[in-house]
Amino acid sequence: MKKYYMFFKLRFATGVQYRSVTFAALTTQLIWGLMECLLYKVVAEAYGDALPMDYKSIVTYIWLKEALLGLFNTWNADNDLFGMIMNGDVAYELCRPFSVYSMWFSRNVGARMSETLLRCVPVLLCAFLMPEPYRMSLPVSGGAFAWFLLTTVLAIGITVAFCTLVYMLCFFTISPKGWKMVFTGAVDFLSGNIIPLPFFPVSVLAVVNLFPFAYMQNVPFRIYSGDMVGDEILIAVRGQVIWLILLVVMGQLVWKKVENKIVVQGG
Repeated sequence: MKKYYMFFKLRFATGVQYRSVTFAALTTQLIWGLMECLLYKVVAEAYGDALPMDYKSIVTYIWLKEALLGLFNTWNADNDLFGMIMNGDVAYELCRPFSVYSMWFSRNVGARMSETLLRCVPVLLCAFLMPEPYRMSLPVSGGAFAWFLLTTVLAIGITVAFCTLVYMLCFFTISPKGWKMVFTGAVDFLSGNIIPLPFFPVSVLAVVNLFPFAYMQNVPFRIYSGDMVGDEILIAVRGQVIWLILLVVMGQLVWKKVENKIVVQGG
């Protein structure tokens, strides 16, 4: 376990070095978050109680999404890993005395944590200082905040396990660009990163709930904002645990298949 922690630590240290990039991204997130708040304000005034979420919950959801974007985005993939797969450097990984899957999983977590560390606090601070009605709310209760923390950890695990599985699948293609384009668009839309899932039609939402994407950021954000309560939370947590286990097992199985058949061109 200690050796995987070192990979996490190294990736984390690398991520916190790019402060100028972080500042630019932070500014973009604040502007984008405010634009979304203004857009949904117009929608709320037009439709009122007909919306599946009240405006205060929507605002809180938006600011959480922007503050924790680094934890749950899939489009910011680890290009170093894709490079290893394409140029054959992954062969060196096979010579090391540890699990490649666990190492890549640890790297992914470290990269996400470092990216979030530099952006989370400033975004949340600005969100809590916004004028009403664009100000982020505190959690509806202490219990809701505890569930939020637990489901956030599970959601990070699901996101990382899914991304690691995608890395493994790239061994079966000539270029990873196709996988990245397909899964990035699907995850962003189906996880609630573009539109909160309660806004989906009931029939569509029933299908979305069959996939792991609905158990990523959608669950902790809705719990924090008070849109998910009671038995809904227990059902969501059960779904998160199931999908986390399934994705990790699938990733391990794919890696075992890759490890036995991998061929590096030219060697």
